[in-house]
Order: sequence, then C-alpha cells, then structure tokens
Amino acid sequence: MKISDFDFDLPEELIAQHPVEKRDTSRLLVLDRATGKIEDKHFYDIIDYLNPGDILVRNNSKVLPARLFGLKEATGGHVEVLLLTELEKDTWECLVGNAKIVKLDTEITFGDGSLKAVCVAVKDEGIRIFKMVYQGVFLEVIEQLGTMPLPPYIKERLEDQSRYQTVYAKEPGSAAAPTAGLHFTPEINEKLKAKGIEILDVTLHVGLGTFRPVKVDNVDDHKMHSEFYIMTPAVADRLNEAKANGQRIISVGTTSTRVLESNIAKYGKFTPANEATDIFIFPGYQFKAIDSLITNFHLPKSTLLMLISALASKELIFKAYNHAIEQKYRFFSFGDSMFII
Repeated sequence: MKISDFDFDLPEELIAQHPVEKRDTSRLLVLDRATGKIEDKHFYDIIDYLNPGDILVRNNSKVLPARLFGLKEATGGHVEVLLLTELEKDTWECLVGNAKIVKLDTEITFGDGSLKAVCVAVKDEGIRIFKMVYQGVFLEVIEQLGTMPLPPYIKERLEDQSRYQTVYAKEPGSAAAPTAGLHFTPEINEKLKAKGIEILDVTLHVGLGTFRPVKVDNVDDHKMHSEFYIMTPAVADRLNEAKANGQRIISVGTTSTRVLESNIAKYGKFTPANEATDIFIFPGYQFKAIDSLITNFHLPKSTLLMLISALASKELIFKAYNHAIEQKYRFFSFGDSMFII
C-alpha cells in the first residue's frame, strides 16, 4: 500500500481559512458504510442520526497558546518556538522555526523577559528540548505570551482565539485542536443529553504528528508519532458496560478514536490508563472499539485519511470526498464535518 494511494486534488479555495459564524451551521456529509449512501446536511442535524442509548466519546484536551516568538539572547535573532510535549517538569520538546541558529545552551527570551528557554538538547527536523525558566504559573505565563498554533495552511488571522478550541475543552496540553469537536455547541450537547445520548470524555494531547507529513512511500514503513492519553476508571467501566449491552459507541474525531482503539487493542477491554499511544490505523485494521465516527475532511496522504479509509473503505471515502469537492464543502481544521455510520 502506497502513500500515493491516498492522494487527491483539492482546489485551494476549499481550504477553510476561518470558522463559520455559528459552530453548528457547518455542513455535514453523512456516509452510510453499509449502503454507500451519501446525504448532505448541516451539523445541527447530527441529533437526527444519534439514538437513545448511544455513547458519544469526545476528546476534552485543551489547546495551549503554544506558538511563542522570542529573541536569541546572544544575537537578538528572531526565533519561533512551538511547544509540543512537556517531557518532565518545565522541560519541553519544541519545534523551532529557525532551528539552525538554536544550538545547545542557546538562551531565548520571550516578551518582557518573564519567560526564558534554555536549549538542553538538539534533535533532528527542527526539534529542540528546552528548559523553561519563569516566575509564577507556566500556563498563565504562556497565556500572556503565546498565540494559538494554527496549521500552516490557514493564512488568515484568527480574531477570536476561542474558535480554535472546543466548547468542552478542559485539560491543557495540545499543540493543535481536536477539530471534529469544533462543531459542537452547548445547545447541541444539551439536546443530545435530552434525547438519551450519553457523553463521555477522554483526553489525548495532540502533538508533533499533526505538523509532520508522511515522508515514506510505503505505508508500512511509516513510524507513527506518540501522543499522551488518559482514560479514567469511570469512563472505562461505562464503555465496557456499553459494549456488553450492545450500545453504539460513536467517536468524536480521530484523536478519540486513537484512544479507544489503542486501549482496547492493548488490554482486551477498556481499561483505565495514563500513557502514550502510537497506534497507526490504516486499511486492513479491524476496529474493536468504535461503531461510528464524526470527523472533519482531512489532508491528502495523511494518516487521518488512512484511518477513516480503514473504517469505511478507501473506495467509499474517496467517493464521499469527490462528492464533497463537487459540492464545495470546506476542508481541514475550520472546515465542514462528516459522519461515518
């Protein structure tokens, strides 16, 4: 299986540059795996496709304002730093924009000097490890200094930073938004609960893989990035009950899917965990956890496109994507949504 098998031509004007005015008015493509039927709806119609007793699992990770602009103390050179993962207390793996000028022991100052980063390790592909020096609470410091780490294909300025955050975001730690959740509103969530749909939260902190293209020709050769996730005992117990009762488990996004599939594949049933996963899901994978998936429209040749192709078949996904392009759906992070049932 080749990476090129997952390529497609996307008109640039279909790459969404900003969110729609109201989250749940984005369009919704409904794809039925059993029949191949495609329906064009809006996201607020999602309620019509969920049934009492369904379990909706979402990722409550909160995006950090992780993009920081600083000055190299020795030369005054400009350096852009993207926080990726906290490896240990105040030690961060970061992606550096002007990495060639950042060597071991390089010191970078941000803002008025309230935050300083000292390079303690140099890695390949622009990755550096920094020890952070600051006063007070780190999250409060970067709230003051940082901006949202929008993907490079979004060229427009985001006026309202909260729009790159789900309304239920709770646990800080992501370097990118779990974008399938951006369509939900408090009103939609209340209507779902009123209909008898149970909502459960897991946490997966989106990391480096979001910013890394697949660089190998053969899918089997790709090394999947590792991301940290949490499944609580209460959520694991409830999911096991749902499986035993034959209730439908619907994942909100590929990040939630990776948590659920990784956990059940490792332990045989849903089990409390606080660990990393590097699960790579592509066609041929047999899903053990989820029955349906709410997702966005993904980049060509991406691992996310491979994941949904494993769920619904590559042929059916590309049929749906061709339809979406013809109907001028909006693609990627701020784009429209898809429900695979």
